[in-house]
Amino acid sequence: MSTTISISAADVNKLRQITGAGMMDCKKALLEANGDFEKAIDELRKKGQKVAANRADREAKEGYVIARTNAEGTKGWLIALSCETDFVAKSADFIRFAEEVLNITVQNNPASADALKALPMEGVTVGDKLIDLVGKIGEKIDITGFEILEAPRVVVYIHPGNKVVSMVGLSSANNTEEAGKNVAMQIAAMSPVAIDKDDVDQKTLEREIEIGKEQARAEGKPENMIEKIAMGKLNKFYQESTLLNQAYIKEDKKTVRQYLDSIEKGLTVTAFKRIQLG
Repeated sequence: MSTTISISAADVNKLRQITGAGMMDCKKALLEANGDFEKAIDELRKKGQKVAANRADREAKEGYVIARTNAEGTKGWLIALSCETDFVAKSADFIRFAEEVLNITVQNNPASADALKALPMEGVTVGDKLIDLVGKIGEKIDITGFEILEAPRVVVYIHPGNKVVSMVGLSSANNTEEAGKNVAMQIAAMSPVAIDKDDVDQKTLEREIEIGKEQARAEGKPENMIEKIAMGKLNKFYQESTLLNQAYIKEDKKTVRQYLDSIEKGLTVTAFKRIQLG
C-alpha cells in the first residue's frame, strides 16, 4: 500500500529560505525527497538551481558567539551561547553571562561543553547558572558551540554583532598575527569546508561529483562527456570551498595559499574553526 507524503507550506517556506529557490520548485523537491531537507537540496542542485550556500546554518538560532586566545597566542577557545530571540541575544545580562563563561573556559581549559557546564561558577556550576538564566529570561538558552584550537599561532576574528566568529591556526608564530587576522576574516566571510583539497571528506566529494553529473545531464551534455564535466565542476568546488584554494578576499588575484606564502615561505593553515548563528 503506497502512502502520499504531505508537505506543509511551512516546510516549503523553510526550504525556500534555505535555498532561495522558487516555492513550486521547493515543493516538488520535498515531494521527490519524501520530506528529507538534505535530499531536497540535492534535488534542486541536480536540476541546476542556484542554491544558497547556507545549508549548514539552516537550524539558525539567535545568540552570542565569542572567542579568545591565551596570552601566548598558541591556543584559542570559541563558544556560542544560543537563545531564541535577537532581543535576548543583545541584552546586557546575556552578553555578560557569555563573557563570564568564556573567562571560566580560558582559566580552566575544559575539553568539552559538558565539562565546561560542570565547572564551578559563583558557588554553583556553569550548568546551574544556565538553568537560572533560562528561568530569569524565559527562553531556551544553551551552549551550542564549543571549539578549541592549538597551533604555533592562533588568531581569532569576531565579526561585528558576534554572530560569526572564526579561529585559525598558523604553522608559524613569526610576525604572523596580521596574516592570521586576515585569514580568519576570510574564513568568517567565505565559510570554507576544509583547508585543502585532500581534507574534503569522501562523502562530500561523492556528493559533489554526483551533483555535477546530474547538472551536466540536465544541460543535455553527451554521456561520454559527463565524467569530465563533473570533474571540472569539482575543481570549481575546490576553488570556492577549500580555504587555501579560495581567492583571497583582500587581493583576489591571489589564492589564500599564495597570500600566506608571500608573508613567509611555506606558511600555511594547520586548522580552523568557525561558528555562525542567526
